[in-house]
Amino acid sequence: MPDRTPITIAEGDGIGPEIMAATLKVLDAAGARIAPERIEIGEKVYRAGHSSGIAPESWASLRRTKVFLKSPITTPQGGGFKSLNVTIRKTLGLYANVRPCASYAPFVATKHPKMDLVIVRENEEDLYAGIEHRQTDEVFQCLKLVTRPGCEKIIRYAFDYARSHGRQKVTCMTKDNIMKMTDGLFHQVFDEVAAAYPDIGTEHMIVDIGAARLATRPERFDVVVTPNLYGDILSDIAAEMTGSVGLAGSANIGEHVAMFEAIHGSAPDIAGKGIANPSGLLLAAVMMLVHIRQGAVATKIHNAWLRTLEDGVFTADLMGQGEARIGRPFGSMDFADAIVERLGRGPKKLRAVEYADAPQPRSTPGPLYTRAAPKPKQIVGVDVFVHAADASPDFLAGRLATLAHQPRPAGFALQMITNRGVKVWPGGFPETFCTDHWRCRFVGVDASGAPREVTHGEVVDLLHNLVSDGLDFIKTEHLCNFDGVAGFALGQGQ
Repeated sequence: MPDRTPITIAEGDGIGPEIMAATLKVLDAAGARIAPERIEIGEKVYRAGHSSGIAPESWASLRRTKVFLKSPITTPQGGGFKSLNVTIRKTLGLYANVRPCASYAPFVATKHPKMDLVIVRENEEDLYAGIEHRQTDEVFQCLKLVTRPGCEKIIRYAFDYARSHGRQKVTCMTKDNIMKMTDGLFHQVFDEVAAAYPDIGTEHMIVDIGAARLATRPERFDVVVTPNLYGDILSDIAAEMTGSVGLAGSANIGEHVAMFEAIHGSAPDIAGKGIANPSGLLLAAVMMLVHIRQGAVATKIHNAWLRTLEDGVFTADLMGQGEARIGRPFGSMDFADAIVERLGRGPKKLRAVEYADAPQPRSTPGPLYTRAAPKPKQIVGVDVFVHAADASPDFLAGRLATLAHQPRPAGFALQMITNRGVKVWPGGFPETFCTDHWRCRFVGVDASGAPREVTHGEVVDLLHNLVSDGLDFIKTEHLCNFDGVAGFALGQGQ
């Protein structure tokens, strides 16, 4: 077949080989112009000593084909085994996770028959940066990293996706009423990018009320774009609301490589029985076909799949739901055969789909993000995090204030102490519960007490004073102004 597109495929673990065989059978019958290259991933590779679940030589295939169709895998229990999905997403820069969530009522039972939305989730950063530390006996930390390039890339993708797929609105969900700098940046960039898409409706929602409305009125949403953690949670909830997580596929899109997969697991309890539902992987493959400019084939397969549902052909996981089924549950390959029989036929009741033969995600010219020139930065103070058990805020403040005014260094003032983010000095409340982890904010002051810029050396001198007095500091965070704008948040109660 001419003009075949090379793709890398991995059968994975558990039911993976069965649903991959069924999916490839449908793709072949529909005339998909692909040339699969097989790699091995998952449990066997983990057990062979590769902690990420993928062998070094397999990366060459992914970098060559730039398209990955992946079955689910089993990650062995116990320490030392890294998430393969996270490894691939971060290594190959797959910044956008895309999950269409549509209901198929009345053929698949759901309380939300008009649901048809897409969740676009940032895929590389946020709390999923995986930077965690134990800082004291009582306190553990996970760093939330949100970058302007990361925000721009995912938000532009969401708007481009909406425009190219005929979607009318993009909803941004954050928690920027609490995380004013990290989630605040995501919201700010959303507003900036939205100005370039006047044809697309926009709204912003705080994620808690947004999630509540998604759960009760999903039909009011079209495309939802979120930071990583919120999108991970919302997309699984939305997929379950359609009637079955087993029907959901997803795409992981980068500037150079894309990965397509079902969102469910490897289901080892039914592996080898030939009864697994291949729909999630098949719909992921439909997304793959659109990505590689085979929209006509994607349209043919998706509409045949819809017609198969309408005709009452179901695998065992969906028997007993929705409208009447054909008497017996279909196995994985039987279900694939039923779809093949209906190629070229569309649904009668469900809405037929039509995919444009166009690359994704870009539908407008221009970069995914623009790196601005660095702004002038001034260090105006430092937050020093201290490990001190059985200390009172007033006692700790007395020690720290004295150390700040010693000759090494001169010109710091202790501004506040917080515990778990709550200001406990000055003017703290006796009811506030405190752990052994204290944030102590020092700001630079001149002889008159006015704010001043400080140097790295002066911060080092301050830390030297703390250590000399027997205080255990855990880490520091510089307080910086960027072009005169504070780059740090106030403490709660400050």
